[in-house]
Amino acid sequence: MKDNSINFTQYHSKYYSHLLTLQNSANSIDRLSQSIFNAQIDLNPHQVEAALFAFKSPLSSGVILADEVGLGKTIEAGLVLTQYWSERKRKIIIIAPSSLRKQWSMELKEKFFLDSFILDGKSYKDEVAKGNKNPFEQKDKIVITSYQFASRHNEAMFLAGFQLSVIDEAHKMRNYHRGEKSKMSFAIANALRETKKVLLTATPLQNSLLEIFGLVSVIDDFVFGDKKSFQKQFSSTALTTSDMNDLKDRLKPIVKRTLRKDVVEYINYTKRIPIVEEFTPSKEEVALYDLISDFLLNEDLFSIPRAQRSLITLVVRKLL
Repeated sequence: MKDNSINFTQYHSKYYSHLLTLQNSANSIDRLSQSIFNAQIDLNPHQVEAALFAFKSPLSSGVILADEVGLGKTIEAGLVLTQYWSERKRKIIIIAPSSLRKQWSMELKEKFFLDSFILDGKSYKDEVAKGNKNPFEQKDKIVITSYQFASRHNEAMFLAGFQLSVIDEAHKMRNYHRGEKSKMSFAIANALRETKKVLLTATPLQNSLLEIFGLVSVIDDFVFGDKKSFQKQFSSTALTTSDMNDLKDRLKPIVKRTLRKDVVEYINYTKRIPIVEEFTPSKEEVALYDLISDFLLNEDLFSIPRAQRSLITLVVRKLL
């Protein structure tokens, strides 16, 4: 009988043992090191901290990364995605506004070398025509879809059994506390109830503390208890210092927020000083403005499509 066993040298044995240790490491730094190794990105300390924060509690249902605009939440999420990928946990979905789906796909490919599949109405039908009973199930590809599409196909999304979901512009889920009255957020959260979640938003709080309650409840319904209890303790107009400290303590394991003022030591932001200047147009400039305005308002104008006339008029007048 032919012996098909492989004989490892001592060096190879140590090497493969180290790889297995990294893949199953409880140490967040060791786990993250694999994600950083091949990525084409320049990392800042706060981004590493955010990714480590997402790894910190393996038993938690997810986190909210709420850095201020421009601090690289996409990079932070990318590190988490890449780590899951390297651990062979490849049932991953990204839910984002329709306008950002292509951008996410490009960022994943160019910076993290991850393949993705944008799932919309057309691609869904194409997949079904190819015999894929559930197009949310893609082999070795991260699924990217919109809020509206995810909401409409929430049952198929649930059946796909995703291991990780990234929800971009997550403040769109803030009305989850309204229950079934908020159809979109309720459908998405319910479909991802067994999935680890990373919520990305620069504005976790806009109008009411109930929005924080809603976002946190998307991740874990038990952090604050029911809505009435939360309102009784935190939604009054006169919060005590004790109440505020209690709120911060409950949010601390779930929410990570970095502001621009926190990173000025290593990120050099351009200092912009606005200056207001007043200008008085000359007679010739006024005459030109009037002539162009009359031209644009001409009902018999054929050079500009009627459907685009309002926008073009606005742009031209702004230039004048």
